[in-house]
Amino acid sequence: MTKTFLKRDYTGIQLIFLVLLRVSIGWHMLYEGAVKIINPDWSSFGYLMDSKGIFAGLFKSMAAHQGVLQAVDYLNMYGLFLIGLGLIAGLFTRLSVICGIVLLSFYFLSHPPLAGIQYIIPQEGSYLLVNKTLIEVLALCVLLVFPTGQSAGLDRFFQKKDK
Repeated sequence: MTKTFLKRDYTGIQLIFLVLLRVSIGWHMLYEGAVKIINPDWSSFGYLMDSKGIFAGLFKSMAAHQGVLQAVDYLNMYGLFLIGLGLIAGLFTRLSVICGIVLLSFYFLSHPPLAGIQYIIPQEGSYLLVNKTLIEVLALCVLLVFPTGQSAGLDRFFQKKDK
């Protein structure tokens, strides 16, 4: 049997906790996407305009152009939903994890948890550099290097068989 990056032997408890991590993050993203999809008044406008940090100009320019804002809203709503669905089902897991890392990184860069920055949108707690968004990005990075979709997910039906 050949060893590949995607072929891993996990202990039962390792697999259980990695899959629970994947499904939990998936549920969080799926739910956040669904809430945005069903709310006809939801828009990322306020969040983008409240952006601080070195990329604030980029995020505010996204909000300033109606067409770009609509695209950002669409990608945000359906991106969250589809990433969450992929993580829960273990389908296109690697793509879902990478897209989740990118999306959450944009959130982190838009609202960096730095000392002295005040946001209009309420924040949970007081953070310095590390917040729940960064922790979720790092957890997705763990899932990127410990792929579970082939072991416990629909990806296993699409993996190549070793000869």
